[in-house]
Amino acid sequence: MLTAKVLLVGPRESGKSVLANFVSESTEGIGGYVPTQGVRILEYEKPNLNGNSKGAGCRFELWDCSGDQKFETCWPALMKDSNGVIIIFNPELPSHLKEIEMWYSCFVEQQLLLDSQCLLVAHHKPGTAEDTENLSLAYPLNKLKLIHSNLEEDPEDVRMEFMKYFRSIINLINESREKEEMSIIS
Repeated sequence: MLTAKVLLVGPRESGKSVLANFVSESTEGIGGYVPTQGVRILEYEKPNLNGNSKGAGCRFELWDCSGDQKFETCWPALMKDSNGVIIIFNPELPSHLKEIEMWYSCFVEQQLLLDSQCLLVAHHKPGTAEDTENLSLAYPLNKLKLIHSNLEEDPEDVRMEFMKYFRSIINLINESREKEEMSIIS
């Protein structure tokens, strides 16, 4: 079974754990806000996501990383062998818009990941206005795929966007493996 490691990063209280639980269909930690200490790893299996005829499923390791920068010394270990990064932020908070540039720099640019391996999620908390649809993001964030998540109003749209992203990660892993196999053969 193919395994993909995807990091969920972003500022404190942006909704990383809520989205990790939602996507992985986990009920762990549902309730009031509890800051993640370091990292929390959720395993999530999705059969036939990779779309190949072999029928092999995919296992995703969702690394729900703390938004507290006191864990910065752990970041290199968290990043090791990751296949994708999801940057989650609260679009209602101007400080988050500034902070996500740092998360992009540390977790995407420093790992030399492709922009296609990154997903930007503007997470709308329950009861907040969604008047932030036209976010103006600075370069290089403005070239990333951006989705808005509102689990109260459109949970299935959010799930569908995550599945598209996971499928793209699986395709990149498969392409990389095929190139590696071809280089061994030739």
